Amino acid sequence: MTALPPSASADPESSALPAGGLTASMQALLQSQFGGVPRPVATPAPTPPAPEPQTGDEWPLAARTLIDSLIRENIRLKADIKALTEQVALAEHHADHDVLTPTLNRRAFLRDLGRAMGDGRRYGDPACLIYLDLDGFKAINDTYGHAAGDKALIHIAERLNANVREGDSVGRLGGDEFAILLRHADVSVARTKAQKLEAELNITAFEYQGQYLHVGGSFGVRAYEGQASAEEWIAEADAAMFLVKKSSR
Repeated sequence: MTALPPSASADPESSALPAGGLTASMQALLQSQFGGVPRPVATPAPTPPAPEPQTGDEWPLAARTLIDSLIRENIRLKADIKALTEQVALAEHHADHDVLTPTLNRRAFLRDLGRAMGDGRRYGDPACLIYLDLDGFKAINDTYGHAAGDKALIHIAERLNANVREGDSVGRLGGDEFAILLRHADVSVARTKAQKLEAELNITAFEYQGQYLHVGGSFGVRAYEGQASAEEWIAEADAAMFLVKKSSR
């Protein structure tokens, strides 16, 4: 190994690098002693240029993008609300209506009776209940089967709905028993309506497998006169219907 000159290590001033960096002779000496040249000192990266100041044109584009997104979200939410509203309305309809006929079920009809009774107590509004029991329904069921019986019930419900006012209520109480609530009607009006409904059923028939079948009915009328409950009112109208049916035999 070749020793460095004594002056290179003894004098700190002489150990400083030349102003221009390593000379060719010094690089050759290091190459022979250590097999390489020391890596140059890294120079700092250049400073990036300062960003140009924003002119304000970028904001309208961002605002339009945000507004478009909000509009789309609003449309989606409105569609969701509409779908949910329709589902709720359908569920309420199923909860209030008979599973077979286009009438109220017993629960919903009792609710309407309760409201009419409340109006009668508070405001003196008259109301009457017509109770209907079908004649000949059992014979149709026994002869033609339950499908024919179901069609008979639907036919009766449609005829009742077609012959009452919009504010009145038609309900199927069970089996072949129907009831009609006439609001703002006294006994004379209700009896006239019952007679018209009876005549309507007598002159109409429904078709089943190429045959025209007929179902009649017996009607009982009872006015609201302070009955304690809707069930009591129905029982009184049922009793009136039974007297009519018995007298017609």
